[in-house]
Formats: sequence, C-alpha cells, structure tokens
Amino acid sequence: MQDRKRLEEQIAQAENISGQTSDLDTLFELAREGESVTGDLERDMHTFSGYLQNLEDQMLMSGDNDARWAIVTIHPGAGGTESQDWAEMLLRMYLRWAERHRFETVITDRLEGEGAGIKSVTFEVNGENAYGLLQGEVGVHRLVRISPFDANARRHTSFASVFVYPQIDEEIKIDIRPEDLRVDTFRASGAGGQHVNRTDSAIRMTHLPTNIVVQCQNERSQHKNRASAMKQLRAKLYEFELEKKRVEDRKVEDSKLEINFGSQIRSYVLAPYRLIKDHRTKLAVGDVDRVLDGDLDALTHAYLVLRKTGKTASDKDEPLPE
Repeated sequence: MQDRKRLEEQIAQAENISGQTSDLDTLFELAREGESVTGDLERDMHTFSGYLQNLEDQMLMSGDNDARWAIVTIHPGAGGTESQDWAEMLLRMYLRWAERHRFETVITDRLEGEGAGIKSVTFEVNGENAYGLLQGEVGVHRLVRISPFDANARRHTSFASVFVYPQIDEEIKIDIRPEDLRVDTFRASGAGGQHVNRTDSAIRMTHLPTNIVVQCQNERSQHKNRASAMKQLRAKLYEFELEKKRVEDRKVEDSKLEINFGSQIRSYVLAPYRLIKDHRTKLAVGDVDRVLDGDLDALTHAYLVLRKTGKTASDKDEPLPE
C-alpha cells in the first residue's frame, strides 16, 4: 500500500506538471496576442519554479532513509545564556520550516535555560522525506550578533549543535534486551500542570552497551513517555548500526565536533553585516530574517546537490539568492 501511494503521488505530480505547463503555454500565447497577462504569467512562473525545485529535491534524495520521518535534537554550546537563546532561535526556525512544508511536529523533551533559551530540546518531524531534507542540518551552527543580554551592546558569537536521526517504523526489528536498558523516572520540569509536577512521569532510558541516552517528559502519562523514549532509542540504535555497516557514508558521530569556534557548518551573521553562509555548499543568503523564519529551502537544496553531485554553489554560474 505504501508503494502504491508513492506511485499514485508520482502520477499526480506528472499530471500536475502537464497541467501547469499547458496553462503557461496559454498565458504566453495570450501575451503574444497583446493581452495584459504579465501579472498572471509572473505568478504562475514563480509557482511552477517552486514546484519543480521540490520535485528536484525528491529526485536528489536517494538514501535508504531519506523518505523517513525525522527526530531532531538541539544543544547549545559555548556561550551560556547567549547560546541557549540561539538554540531556541534554531528551534523556532525548524518548527516554522516544518509548518511551511506541512509537517507535523511533536516536542518530546525540552529543558529550559536559566534566564533565557533552552538547554536542550528533542522533537519529531512527521512527514515523508523529513529526514532526507533535514539531514544536511547536522552539525554546529554559529550566530554572530549584537547581544540583547549585554548592557554594553557588544557583538557576541554563539554556537549550537543540531543532530538528526531517521524515525524507524515497527516493521524494522531492533533487538533491545531488557537487561541492556536502565530506565529512570523523574518529575518533569517546567510547565505542565500539577499532575506533571507531582508525579514521576518523565522517563530517561540508557542503552548500556552503546551508552545512548534518551528521555521524554512532555506527556502526563509515564506509559506514553516510555513509548516515546523507546521510539527515540530505536531510531538512534538503528542509525548507530547503519553507521557501523556503511563506513563510506557520513558518520553522525564524526560530525559531533566540539560545539565551539572553527567547527561550524553554517554561520548566521546579524552584525556588522547580515549574511548566512553555509561553509560546505558555499551558498550565501542575504535575507537572514527569511531564513530564521523557516525558509531553509535554498540551503537544504544546495546540500542535496552537493551530496549527489559534489558541486557547491560556487561551481554554478548563478547569482546568489537575495
């Protein structure tokens, strides 16, 4: 049924392309006849261009897990409150990105920072190709700005790390022996009502052989938190096993560089100038606010092109997006 659904979607996409090109042909013909259709033509061309890029992204995703849903974790690095605030900005950016793509998001674990921001967060991005689109976000993200927490308005540099794992469905068997697990319960922190704060409903699981730790505290029920934590653990163990079997692929653990200067994959500069630069794809984006509001498509597309072809944005004779 899943294969059938995918094939039906591909047929629908082909029919959509045929319909849009036919409409564009009609508008061009009307324009040649002197009709005032410039506005309609520009609008439809913009829509068609975006649709084609989405299709190209799907064609660029050929990994075994690219079509899967994703689990994302964000941790602040060096910089204290500054980095905790930056981690929360990244969280908002990814949630807005998911909303643009009509993906469902579920925050399974969130630890508030002291004074501002977050100390860590884990959330699910539920939708086809979520992992394939987000896998290029793994690494250290660097922010340069005039600090809102500095009374002297000095420029600060902050760091946060992002890790992405594919969600694993029930058909894939991951053998987790009970004796290999240590399960701890504790009271959830932050908002959640009296029930959450008065009962040991939060769950922390440690897989002893690999020392992988996951936790969940967003549900009122310990049973639901346990199920969510187990889903995270299965996803991380599956990724762990894949990395051992496929040495040629990029290893997630190898990308866990020190969350500090010099290890970033992308820089977001808000002062003294405004620019986002991806250090792997060489893509630069001048509209910083648009990206921080969730428009990551140019950046995710550039990474997919780099992974598939080895070409960076500087290899193309194209202007950088504004």
